[in-house]
Amino acid sequence: MINYWSKLPSNIILNHNFSQGLHSWHPNCCDAFVVSAEAKNPEGMSEKSDGAYAVVTNRNECWQGLEQDITSRVTPDLPYTVSAYVGVSGPLQGLSDVQATLRLEFQGSSTTYLCIGRIPVSKGRWEVLEGTFTLPAMPNRVVFYLEGPSPGVDLLIKSVAVSCSSPSPSPSPSPSAYENMHKRCGVSGDDNIILNPTFDDGLNNWSGRCCKVLLNNSMADRKIIPQSGKVFAIATERMQTWNGIQQEITGKVHKKLAYEVIAVVRIYGNVTSAVVQATLWVKMPDKRERYIGISNVQATNKDWAQLQGKFLLNSSPSSAIIYLEGPPPGTDILLDSLVVKHAEKLPPSPPPVIENPAYGVNIVQNSKLSNGTNGWFPLGNCTLSVATGSPHMLPSMARDSLRLHEPLSGRYILVTNRAQTWMGPAQIITDQLKLFLTYQVSAWVKIGPGASGPQNFNIALSVDGQWVNGGQVETNDDRWHEIGGSFRIEKQPSRVMVHVQGPSSGVDLMVSGLQIFAVDRQARFKHLKEQTDKIRKRDVVLKFTGPVGGSLLGNFVKVKQSNNSFPLGACISRMNMDNEEFIAFFLKHFNWAVFGNELKWYATEPQRGNLNYKDADEMLDLCQKNNIDVRGHCIFWEVEDMVQPWVRALGKRDLMTAVQNRLTSLLTRYKGKFRHYDVNNEMLHGSFYQDHLGNDIRAEMFKTANKLDPSAILFVNDYHIEDGCDTRSSPEKYIEQILNLQEQGAPVGGIGIQGHIESPVGPIVYSALEKLGILGLPIWFTELDVSSINEYIRADDLEVMLREAFAHPAVGGVMLWGFWELFTRENSHLVNAEGDVNEAGKRYLDLKQEWLTHAHGHIDKQGQFGFRGFHGTYELEIVTHLKTISKTFVVDKGDSPVVLSIDL
Repeated sequence: MINYWSKLPSNIILNHNFSQGLHSWHPNCCDAFVVSAEAKNPEGMSEKSDGAYAVVTNRNECWQGLEQDITSRVTPDLPYTVSAYVGVSGPLQGLSDVQATLRLEFQGSSTTYLCIGRIPVSKGRWEVLEGTFTLPAMPNRVVFYLEGPSPGVDLLIKSVAVSCSSPSPSPSPSPSAYENMHKRCGVSGDDNIILNPTFDDGLNNWSGRCCKVLLNNSMADRKIIPQSGKVFAIATERMQTWNGIQQEITGKVHKKLAYEVIAVVRIYGNVTSAVVQATLWVKMPDKRERYIGISNVQATNKDWAQLQGKFLLNSSPSSAIIYLEGPPPGTDILLDSLVVKHAEKLPPSPPPVIENPAYGVNIVQNSKLSNGTNGWFPLGNCTLSVATGSPHMLPSMARDSLRLHEPLSGRYILVTNRAQTWMGPAQIITDQLKLFLTYQVSAWVKIGPGASGPQNFNIALSVDGQWVNGGQVETNDDRWHEIGGSFRIEKQPSRVMVHVQGPSSGVDLMVSGLQIFAVDRQARFKHLKEQTDKIRKRDVVLKFTGPVGGSLLGNFVKVKQSNNSFPLGACISRMNMDNEEFIAFFLKHFNWAVFGNELKWYATEPQRGNLNYKDADEMLDLCQKNNIDVRGHCIFWEVEDMVQPWVRALGKRDLMTAVQNRLTSLLTRYKGKFRHYDVNNEMLHGSFYQDHLGNDIRAEMFKTANKLDPSAILFVNDYHIEDGCDTRSSPEKYIEQILNLQEQGAPVGGIGIQGHIESPVGPIVYSALEKLGILGLPIWFTELDVSSINEYIRADDLEVMLREAFAHPAVGGVMLWGFWELFTRENSHLVNAEGDVNEAGKRYLDLKQEWLTHAHGHIDKQGQFGFRGFHGTYELEIVTHLKTISKTFVVDKGDSPVVLSIDL
C-alpha cells in the first residue's frame, strides 16, 4: 500500500497512526482502544490494515468519538488540510457519516463547533475523509475530533493528518468562512439528506407508515401529474390520520443544527381539502420517543401545495424518521418531492426606514364628517347618512396616545338597511399607510333599536382580500361604546380598505370619530420610564457601623446591583435541557420558568392510569438546583380540543373521579414546589368541564387545589385580554368571571394574561391593566410573545410589552413563551436556532441592564450613603485607607425609604 502520508507537509497530530496506543488521544464520553497491526481485520473489513487502528466504542450519541487538543499547534489565518482513514463496524445497514470537527472554545462566550469534512462510510471499507479549515481568530482552546456514526456503531480510525498547506498566512477569511466549511460537511443549503427525493429510483429508501405506498405517473384521467419528476408517491389504504409515507434519516441529522423541510404534496380521495403535516419521530439513547411537528399546509385535490418548515434537535437521536401525515382515514397523501437540508443562515432584516411617520395624524379622510359622507362608501347594499349627537370627547385609549388633541365633531355615520352583518361604512386607505408603522384604531360605536341580545362590533381591514382585526367590542345597550385596537402591515399591499361591521342584520349601526394613526412609541417610553422609577425603585440609606481603623467620613462607596428581583421568566421544554447553550442562556437571563407541555394533563396521563411525571421531575430538578422559581401550567384546560380523548369519553361520575385524581396526584406530588398554578386554563374560551360537571366545578377545582397545596397562588389564565381584539375575553368579562369564582368561594390569587399579542399599543395594554387592577390581585403576563419577521420591529414590540408591564404597579411578573427559535411561536424568538442572539434578544438584554442600579460616592458626616435603586440584590464595596470591604444587601419592595445597617 502507498504511504499516503509521506507526501503531506508536517503533521500537527501527535501519535497520528496510534503506534503509541491512545497517547495524546481522548475518547469523548465513550470508550476506545487500539488494535495492533498483527491483529486480524475488523469484522467485515475486506481491506487489510497495514498498521494499528483505534476502535471507538460504547457510543450513545452521534457526536461521541476520539479527540485531540491541538491548541498550541495551530495558527490563525493559515490554511490547514485534514485527511483521515476511517471506517465503521457494528450494527449498521447501508451508509453512516463520519465527520471531522473542531471544537473552538472562546473565553466569555459559547463554544463553537466547526465542521471540517464529512464522508459516508459503509462496513468493510476504509475511506479517506478530507477537508480544510482556516481559523479567522485564535480561540482559547482548539480540539480536533472525529465523530458521526449512528449511536451503537463503532468508529474505526487508522490514521489522521492535519497539516499546514501554506508556509505563509493566507488572506483573512470572509465572514462566511465557517458557513463554507459547513458546506463541505454535507449541510449546505444545496445538500438534501433525503435519498431518492423525487422517486427516480422507484420506492427505494421509502416505506409506508402502517399503510401502502405506490408510485404513479398520473391519476384521475391525467388531471394529476408530477410537478417535478416522472412519478409521484401515493400513501394509500390509510386507516389512521398518522398513516403516511416515511423515510429513515438516522445519522443524517445532527444536534444543534437547524434543518429546513420542503415537501410538495396534495391529497386524493374522500375529501377535497385537508391538512398535511410533516412530522419527525425520534428515539433518544435513553429510549424516550419524541414527535416533532415540523410544519403543515392545507392541501387540496386540485393542485400541488408546498409545505415548508424547520426543525432543530437538541441532542443526537439513536433513530430518526420523517413522515407525512394528517388527512382523515381513506384519503391518500400524494408526495411529489421532499427536501431536508441544513437551513441557511439568513442575514438579519435591516431596520425599517420610515420617512415622515406623521405620528398621531389621523389617516381616515373626513373623519369629522364635515363634508357629509364624502370619502366613505357603503360596503354592501346598505345606506349611509350623517347625524349628530355622538360624544365630543376622544375615547380614553386614544387620549392616552395622542395627549394633545381636538375634540370630536359630535357627528356620526348612521348605517341603515343592513341585510348582512358585514355591511357598514368603508373607506380605502391604501395610500395613507406606511409599512412597519404600528397604527392605533379608535372610535365610538352604538347600535340602533331592535337588537336582540349582545351585539359585536368590529373595525376590520381588508388587506388584499385578507381580513385584519382592528378591534372588537360587544354592546348590549343603547349607549356609545369605545372600540380600540391596532394593526401593522409589513408587506406592500395593493389595496387596503377599512370598514365597520358586526351587529346582526337589520340592526342599525352608528360610528363616530374613527381614528387610525401611527403611534409614537418613544414618546410613550419616556412616560413609562418615569412611572417605572416611581414604582420599581426605592430610596435607600446605607448606615455604616463598626470600626475600620479610623473615621468613616469620606471613604469611597461603590454600589452595583447584581439582580433585579422583578420576575422575568421563560417557557422551557424537556427537549431544551439537552442543549447546553439554551440552558446557559436561560439560567443567565431568567429567574422564573414555566413548562411548555410537560405538566399538562395530556402529557402526564396520556392514557387512563398511565402516569408519567419523568419529564416534569427532571425539569423541576434543574430549576430547583439553580434557584429558579416555577409556575405550574396547567392543572386543567377548559378548551375541549385540548382534553385528551380518554377524558372526553368519560361519563359524568367517572369524569368527576378523574378530575379529583388529577388534582390529588399532581398537587400532592409537587406540594410546595410550584409557586403558581394555572388552575383551569382559558375558561373564557372553553367550557368542557363546566358543560359536563356543572357550573360549580370551576370553583371546586380552585378550592381543592388550595387544600392540597395552600402555599401555591392559584391563577386564572386567558388570552386576548389586553389587545381589544376578542369580545369573548375583554377585561370586563374577565373581571366578571373572577368575581363569580370568588363569590363561589374560589381562592383566586392571581390574574394571568397570556400576552400572545400582535402590534401592541401601550395605552391599550395599559387600559386593560387599569381595569383588572381594581380587583387588587397580582397580574402576570404568563405567556408573552410578540411576532414580526423584522427583528427590529419585534424588538420594538417586546419593549412595548415589557415597559408597560414593568411600569404598572399591579403587574407582578412576566413570563416569555419561549425565546429560542423553533421552540416558540414563529418569528417571535430572541435567539436564532443555532444560538445567535438577534435584535429582539439584544433589546431584552438591554432592558435588563437598564433595570439595574449602579451608584457611587462617599460616606457623609452621619456615616451614611444614600441612593435610589431598583428592588433586588446589590454588591457593596467600601474603600478605606486600610482595606477594601465587600458586602451584599437586598432592597425589598416598599414605598417608604429603607435604612440598611452595614456592619463593617
